[in-house]
Amino acid sequence: MPGIDPNLPFHPLSIAVLTVSDTRTEETDTSGALLVERLTTAGHRLAAKAIVTDDVPAIQAQMRAWIADEGVDIVVSTGGTGFTPRDVTPEAVMPLLRRVMDGFSVVFHQVSLGTIGVSTLQSRAFAGQAGDTFIFCVPGSNGACRDAWDLVLVHEFDSRYRPCSIAGQVPRLRGICA
Repeated sequence: MPGIDPNLPFHPLSIAVLTVSDTRTEETDTSGALLVERLTTAGHRLAAKAIVTDDVPAIQAQMRAWIADEGVDIVVSTGGTGFTPRDVTPEAVMPLLRRVMDGFSVVFHQVSLGTIGVSTLQSRAFAGQAGDTFIFCVPGSNGACRDAWDLVLVHEFDSRYRPCSIAGQVPRLRGICA
């Protein structure tokens, strides 16, 4: 049965949060703040937080900096995954990935179907690995960020989750987490 094994130690991950938006500021970035609150409450460390515009070079520059930073295990981005003309997060991030985590999109859409119905079709949420850094890109709404964190990522990022979690694939935790 999948779930948390209370006999195992918790190993916090270092997670960076990127908000992609032409309009949000630190004061109005509620989805980025929600992700920060969720990850710190879960016991993880906020490695960094930034807001960039819906611009391919800006998104790629921030992602590349975090991919190169050994202090960042995971990046979670919020915003830019829809179908408006300015939504370019997939176009910016996909070329940086060496591997795509197809299952994340599938699971995210399954949980979103339960909360927003077929409107989940308008999301291009995805995940993958760039270098040794895992990147998860979710929509910019608070509801989508809640769905992504509360129903998927909270488990995927917990080193005690069995049969496995992403923690075992983070280089500094390989051999420590199964």
